[in-house]
Amino acid sequence: MKQRLSQLYAPAIAGVVKAKSVKGAIAEIKNCTCDGATMIDLHMSCLDSSDTESLKQIITSSKLPVLALNYNNLYEGGTAGLSEEQRTASFLRAAEAGAAGVDIQGYTFHLPSRDGFFGEDKYSFTRGNPKEIVTDEKIISKQCELIERVHSMGAEVLLSCHPGITMTSEQVVDLAHFLEKRNPDIIKIVTKAENEEDLAESIRTILLLKKEIKTPVAYHANGKAGMLSRIINPLLGGQIAFCVDRYTEASVMEQIDLRTAAAVVQNVKKITED
Repeated sequence: MKQRLSQLYAPAIAGVVKAKSVKGAIAEIKNCTCDGATMIDLHMSCLDSSDTESLKQIITSSKLPVLALNYNNLYEGGTAGLSEEQRTASFLRAAEAGAAGVDIQGYTFHLPSRDGFFGEDKYSFTRGNPKEIVTDEKIISKQCELIERVHSMGAEVLLSCHPGITMTSEQVVDLAHFLEKRNPDIIKIVTKAENEEDLAESIRTILLLKKEIKTPVAYHANGKAGMLSRIINPLLGGQIAFCVDRYTEASVMEQIDLRTAAAVVQNVKKITED
């Protein structure tokens, strides 16, 4: 039985896998495993086929636990055009196929919230038109039901939110508390860093999250100024560092090199354990 994602040695080194075919995904997983990954981050929407049998072939090929996600993006770029029903069905197929966990986004069951905020601006974290944040209790209830269904299938849930804006430490912590009520196993939040001051704020944020939030949290900032937060924040208490083994046209170029990240984590581990 593969280890639970929430119980991996932190920070876990996630090898991000984006491939069009089953064989391509299996090859990418093997590369990630050889280069130091401790878990796999599988993008299902990039696959030409993500039926249960295809997912099972991919997931069972790995000795590492797999986090399956569906951001509704094609390998070549652009949207896959999936409805929320189709997208959430892929989470259940992944759990059935043996994934250790699935990544459920904060906008799930309300697709418009992927691109901006809909709702009453009454929380600190709803300022500035953040993406992927839902405050409608009916939608949240549906998300909770989905999370519990995934749990009943023996898989964990990473609940992710990419607001796409700069946020203060206090706003991020408030958001994490808000997401934690849905009972995920891991929380992931990604904000934006436009300058060095934003980067410094992101570092302060991970320290505050570690102190205030019981659920394991993966937190970093996007943007050129935020690239260092992708490795610094995991080292300071974040649960996962998301890394690329070999860059392709489908890669997020801001994600850090897997072999470099694995080496940094191992060297820091040696220093702190001496």
